[in-house]
Amino acid sequence: MVPVFSPKSVCQQDKLISDKDSGWQPGTIRRAWHIACSSQPAVVRPPPAGHGAIDNQNKRDTMLRIFKHYIPKTLVLLGVAEALILLVSIYLGAILGFAVEDMSLADRFAVGLPLWAKAALFSTVMLVGMTAMGFYQRDQRDGPALTLLRLGLSFAFGFVMMGAAYFVYPPLTVGWPAFGVALLCSFIGIATCRLICSAHTDAQFSRRVLVLGVGERAKQIENLRRSSDRLGISIVGYVDIGVDQQLVTEAKVIRPKATLRELAERFAVDEIVVAIDDRRRGFPVHDILDCKMHGINILEESVFYERQLGKIRLDALHPSNVIFSDGYTPAVLKQTEKRLIDVTAAALLLLLTVPVFLITALAIKLESKGPIFYRQARVGRRGDVFQVYKFRSMRPDAECNGAVWARSNDDRVTRVGRFIRKVRIDELPQLINVLNGDMSFVGPRPERPEFVQELARAIPYYDLRHYVKPGITGWAQVCYPYGASIKDAREKLQFDLYYIKNYSVFLDLTILLQTVQVILWGKGAR
Repeated sequence: MVPVFSPKSVCQQDKLISDKDSGWQPGTIRRAWHIACSSQPAVVRPPPAGHGAIDNQNKRDTMLRIFKHYIPKTLVLLGVAEALILLVSIYLGAILGFAVEDMSLADRFAVGLPLWAKAALFSTVMLVGMTAMGFYQRDQRDGPALTLLRLGLSFAFGFVMMGAAYFVYPPLTVGWPAFGVALLCSFIGIATCRLICSAHTDAQFSRRVLVLGVGERAKQIENLRRSSDRLGISIVGYVDIGVDQQLVTEAKVIRPKATLRELAERFAVDEIVVAIDDRRRGFPVHDILDCKMHGINILEESVFYERQLGKIRLDALHPSNVIFSDGYTPAVLKQTEKRLIDVTAAALLLLLTVPVFLITALAIKLESKGPIFYRQARVGRRGDVFQVYKFRSMRPDAECNGAVWARSNDDRVTRVGRFIRKVRIDELPQLINVLNGDMSFVGPRPERPEFVQELARAIPYYDLRHYVKPGITGWAQVCYPYGASIKDAREKLQFDLYYIKNYSVFLDLTILLQTVQVILWGKGAR
């Protein structure tokens, strides 16, 4: 097992790696190695020859890229484990539940679908419910109580959906005693997996990262404090090659006398992130190429942020990143498949929400005078202005003095308006915009022309978001709370650019499912 870098090990070790052994100059990091999960303190030396990044590259890939969307391997493994728990639960339910009914498995499944098909359906429905409750978001940091609450809501969703499936197509049923036992077993199994196993999963797949640079760009990497931002990585140190003004904490700086490859192999580095402020002043091309050819992954700072944060950092984005990227290309086939999904889903959802439309319209009319719906100019694809439809949630005179940003606890919002905003019912009329072709289900949220002019002047690359259709929901809405300032618009643009670059039907479905938990938990509503 590769040694893991740990501040705690400094207090446990009797001996530290000396400057002479490591080849470092004074002022560099003085850390000790320790073996992961070892309970006995021991003096651990640098990895032996041949036991470095090359051998560990494959097993240390902590991010899987599925349809160009980065997903932590820990979440994938957790999903696979929970899918197996769900599958096994159906079989346990069949054995125990049918014993209660005094019926053999052979008799119970003489008709209908085979048990494996019913187990697959059960697992799929329950996993969809868990995804909709935010179980597979990388920034999920809930405590045990909230985790159990989310799991309970996921299972309630699964119970309703499975009940509907059994009603529509009876051959799908496994019998209510068997179904009840399966629900109980899977709930206990998944809760145990979440509360015990998931806390230790990431450490086993931590990827050792060496940052090349000690200036402003390296400092921004050092400032990544959230555990979700550092998911799957362990920063070994920051290498000073003598071209940047040092802004990184001195204790984390490495000034090696050895070559970059020798340093990387000494610390079993899996990848090197290039974060040099000014590459024209000095860029170690041959050293980096040597590392690349020896199997060490080399990342640009912008790609590192994209993978770790799920967004495109504007301060790390250059025109060449857009021009030469394999993303940012809305192919005709992608647009066609997206349009077919939009029209089908919008028509179906309109039919299902007719009662919601009627109740909301009545409530708005009873509370205050004024129109039920309102139209507002928004900027769409390629800068075209269109009229967006929404349920009226403010007083009729809310913008008599001109357009202003929405505020927290805005006194212009009516009581009915506050509720329909909280649960996003006010957005339902935008399904008409989707059918008209002005909007898509998923995409950057459309802004008002008055704000777009101001934002385009203040934020670089802001107009890039207008090369795709705006959406009812989007990656920025899932990952970032409500934005009501230029600073918020800048943060949301970084998520929008990630979506535009990495668009796929898979990413759209992921966003739609995660939007459910945004609505249920009232994230970002104003």
